[in-house]
Amino acid sequence: MVDQAPVVEVVGATVRFPAELALDRVDFRMFAGEVHSLMGENGAGKSTLIKALTGALPLDAGVIRLHGEQVRFSTPHDALAAGISTVYQEIDLLPNLTVAENIWLGREPRHLGVIDWRRMRTAARGVLVDLGLDIDPASLLGTHSLAVQQLVAIARAISTEVKVLVLDEPTSSLDLDEVAELFRVIRELKQRGVAILFVSHFLDQVYEICDRVTVLRGGRLVGEYLTRELLRIDLVQKMLGRSSGELVTRQRSDPPTAELTAPYLSARGIEAPGIDGVDVDLVEGEVLGVAGLLGSGRSELARAITGVDGITSGVIRIAGTPRHPRQPRQAISLGVVYSSENRRTDGIISELSIRENITLALQAQRGILHRIPASRERELAASWIDALDIRPSDPERAAGTLSGGNQQKLLLARLLALAPRALVLDEPTRGIDVGAKVEIQNLVTELADNGLSVMFISAELEEVLRVSNRVLVMRGGELVGSHAADSLTVDSLLAMVARPDDEG
Repeated sequence: MVDQAPVVEVVGATVRFPAELALDRVDFRMFAGEVHSLMGENGAGKSTLIKALTGALPLDAGVIRLHGEQVRFSTPHDALAAGISTVYQEIDLLPNLTVAENIWLGREPRHLGVIDWRRMRTAARGVLVDLGLDIDPASLLGTHSLAVQQLVAIARAISTEVKVLVLDEPTSSLDLDEVAELFRVIRELKQRGVAILFVSHFLDQVYEICDRVTVLRGGRLVGEYLTRELLRIDLVQKMLGRSSGELVTRQRSDPPTAELTAPYLSARGIEAPGIDGVDVDLVEGEVLGVAGLLGSGRSELARAITGVDGITSGVIRIAGTPRHPRQPRQAISLGVVYSSENRRTDGIISELSIRENITLALQAQRGILHRIPASRERELAASWIDALDIRPSDPERAAGTLSGGNQQKLLLARLLALAPRALVLDEPTRGIDVGAKVEIQNLVTELADNGLSVMFISAELEEVLRVSNRVLVMRGGELVGSHAADSLTVDSLLAMVARPDDEG
């Protein structure tokens, strides 16, 4: 591989923002027929480098070369025309259009100025078949699972003369079987000579699919390594600049049990979209983990008990009194707050400042006629920025410019400012780096130690066991088990969440 010329090469990439140097003379290269991973903590410069490579952000210094020729991309369209295509974590296709229409959107085949629908569907089917995908090109995209939509986005990307394919957190919302199908497609593209940039925080997946790793830290290049020659513990240390031994999740305290303590929130026989007759207790001082595959009902349960979706039958008691929150505002007034699995669309408001995001829910609670004084807003923001170590600490910085880990801390700060009694967290560490993940886990443990009831939902079974005192197992919309976390292993928990329904 070292004798092969890179397909794309970035030399001396430098990007300056008003308050920081996001990239500092970074070199990066990708080879044909290779899967390459870009690794680093949130804020290391990964997103900035990808934006520069794909034409979304100009370089202040440095050059980009494609097949040895220097290029300059003013827009993502320029990069796409040159053969560099990106599939984002948040799929940017149109669910109300067909699969074929999405694949050829903006490039529809025409005859005498009119779209040739038959030709479009035939061409789309050819692209899908080439990837080994059995998807009806005439079907509406929105009728398919997120995993299929992701594969359609890849099909769209390779329907052009793609040389470099950037996959940004492509597995963050997929279950194990869907990840395996995605990896099959990636290997197929690799065999065709496509250079693939695979961006993920899942180390297991990086080591399974990637040939090479480039590590950034603090906007600078740490190094480029062959994956097979780099131990995982060494990768983590290079990413963080400190020993992995320093990344220790706080030991869980033993909370009062549900049998000895009345739960703050108790639900019996809950029926709601996606869940069927579920019982759940949130005990003060306990972290209740919820494990299950995608579609198991884990998120639906969270949304039902916090008033996002509401329930069709069953009883919810909060502080011992029957309550049925029909919207999040009612749940918040009862001390129950919810953090969605999608912090970008259902949580953080990117255009608002850190200060405005932290005080947003408090202001909504007070009403528009009772504004929080500016001095109080600044005081609240400063205290939560300090308490949760949100970086950078500038309260007037736009929330959308923060790294994923710091956006998650910001969302937690907004919820904690409400002084809740029960905190329902759906995938609070999705898409954030190892260091930030441990910080969030430790914060959850500390909150429970201080008496909060915490529901912690995660697709990462090891994380569920590490953080939780007790684990609920969801499958097919039903609760199929409740176990002390210390009685389970990752393997035993995986067997429970993945067991076919007909095995009982």
